[in-house]
Amino acid sequence: MSESMAVEEERRRGAFSSRRVFILAAIGSAVGLGNIWRFPYVAYENGGGAFVIPYLVALLTAGLPFLLLDYSIGHKFRGSPPLSFARMRRGAEGLGWWQVGICAVIAIYYAAVLAWAVRYTFFSFTKAWGDTPADFFIGEFLQVSDPGVTADPVAGVMVPLVVMWALVIGLLALGVQKGIGATAMVFIPVLVLSFGALVVVSLFLPGAGSGLDALFTPSWSALAEPSVWAAAFGQIFFSLSIGFGIMITYASYVHRHTDMPGSGLVVGFSNSGFELLAGIGVFAALGFMAQDSGQAVSEVAGDGGVGLAFIAFPAIINQAPAGALIGVLFFASLVLAGMTSLISITEVVISAVRDKFELGRVAATLVVSLPMGLLSVLFLGTTSGLHVLDIVDHFINQFGILLVAVVSMVVVVWGLRALPVLAAHLNDHTSVHIGLWWRALVGVVTPVALTYVLVDAFLTDLRTPYGGYPSWMLVTFGWGSAVAVLVIGFVLARLGWRDPWAVEAIIDEHDPSEGAQR
Repeated sequence: MSESMAVEEERRRGAFSSRRVFILAAIGSAVGLGNIWRFPYVAYENGGGAFVIPYLVALLTAGLPFLLLDYSIGHKFRGSPPLSFARMRRGAEGLGWWQVGICAVIAIYYAAVLAWAVRYTFFSFTKAWGDTPADFFIGEFLQVSDPGVTADPVAGVMVPLVVMWALVIGLLALGVQKGIGATAMVFIPVLVLSFGALVVVSLFLPGAGSGLDALFTPSWSALAEPSVWAAAFGQIFFSLSIGFGIMITYASYVHRHTDMPGSGLVVGFSNSGFELLAGIGVFAALGFMAQDSGQAVSEVAGDGGVGLAFIAFPAIINQAPAGALIGVLFFASLVLAGMTSLISITEVVISAVRDKFELGRVAATLVVSLPMGLLSVLFLGTTSGLHVLDIVDHFINQFGILLVAVVSMVVVVWGLRALPVLAAHLNDHTSVHIGLWWRALVGVVTPVALTYVLVDAFLTDLRTPYGGYPSWMLVTFGWGSAVAVLVIGFVLARLGWRDPWAVEAIIDEHDPSEGAQR
């Protein structure tokens, strides 16, 4: 691909103005709700301080290698997931659309959690949840019905949902640099400052030390448990936003002569650093709650996730000195982290539609975001929203993201034999040499580790129906959503390209694998 063609491609699709902007945007995508409410609990439940060992092993042997794989695909083939896979081999395009479908589903329910966080940021000023945060969250706020599907709207959720989607649409319509890049340049520094302030305040709470002891005291026997290692690989995989198209898309917006391996190391270690910071802040606060209530930390920690954020933390805020400040900092951090992630997830879908159908930025943003926003409001803004969200989130993560990651990795490595070409591309402009070690990790270690996590999750769900939900709900919203994104993805791959030459144009004239790729 000539330099003039590359410039024209960047002009048409958009590009980040600098490596720094790209790194901040990638960090914004990686640092999301899971870093704040999932990592602390996963670490606590899987050996405490000892969990650091499998976590670092997972980061170095799977997380960073897979991140570089995503970077190499997007950066070399200069497209959204469908376009990048199609440029490797036309028959592989369906993998890209499978990833796009997963992003679309995640965006639909992810926005609802952001809407909750927005409301709770304001609730923090007055502690509107009262003395029983659990009853308030389930009852007065979400008005949760019995398991099933209802069309009863919840105005307190619908209104902020509409506002969130309007904001996301507006930012994405501005483009790669003016929208995504500029948002990351503002939100990420503010997020670090706000969450850093939360950590400082939490560390001065009475009992904070007992919470940190609970988190960091190592249980070395846990290292002999395969489930602990599986948890580490799963946490790294989900927290880095790899395997489902985000980093492929973002890498396609980076100038051709950028150091991608170096950027990957910065993003990967920044993400892990924020997770450690989140663990310190969350468990310092839980230590205070345990001391204040006369309970053990294990009893107040709950099960992580939504319960930790919207039930345990409001209880902490009720009792803590400067509780309102803690609440505003915590929920504002959730909003900032979640917003940058939601933008990245939605951008994957927009980028794919733009590439396939040759649409302009604003048109593609509206075509993609309005239907997704409508589905979000209709399904998540009702009294059954929590049930639907919980089921879809579980199944699309386990049997959507994990499965497409394993399949795409095997196809790229063993089917297309593309690793030598991708490694050579990464080595063009970098101080971090990508050698045989990377090919061994991506080709063997990572797919084996993720397959173990996937099979373990599959067998667990077969033995015990997830969450005790009715079978019809699990089939419809759980297995159904995981299968639907796969089927629809490969159906979309059968549609022709508005500009068929776009699929071929990227292959370099000097690339020795050109014939095989065509």
